[in-house]
Amino acid sequence: MASHHVCSWWLAYTFDNPLRRLIHNPVKILSGYVKEGMTVIDIGCGMGHFTLGLAELVGEHGQVIAVDLQQQMLNIMLKRARGKGLAQRIKPHRAEPTAIGITTPVDFGLAFWMIHEVPDPAVFFKEVAAILKPAARLLYAEPALHVPARKYNEILAVAETAGFSSREPLAILFSRATLLENKA
Repeated sequence: MASHHVCSWWLAYTFDNPLRRLIHNPVKILSGYVKEGMTVIDIGCGMGHFTLGLAELVGEHGQVIAVDLQQQMLNIMLKRARGKGLAQRIKPHRAEPTAIGITTPVDFGLAFWMIHEVPDPAVFFKEVAAILKPAARLLYAEPALHVPARKYNEILAVAETAGFSSREPLAILFSRATLLENKA
């Protein structure tokens, strides 16, 4: 199995900045899929770029499970969430390199610019399919400049083998993105 690189926590500052919030506005991108009261999961949450927007969308009665491999990322995300008064809606979870480790059923999942770092996408998608409620959706996106179309399509095929159907390609700047539905 090939070695996979995981983005260092300090490098995340280069792409989690005010300009990115304009380009990838979390509320704008996710508001069509996430509603108040939902339980959602942000896999590979990093410093919370999408986590904070998800926390706004789920409201006071919803929950965001923010998952990352690196405790430093989770710490920064929680600090940012406290600053915005959203921390009580967020449950941080430190994943293992080979397993997410969550069993809470969720209504929606987000895997944004991170699956290319996963050592075994088949195992990853099977675990995500087990977490998502039946017919729940997963927004899967990769950075277009970093993940070639061929590789992205290979990963999509793995997702379909693991129990997802491709609902629709999404137009998200600088990204290859698809909305997947859990067939379970």
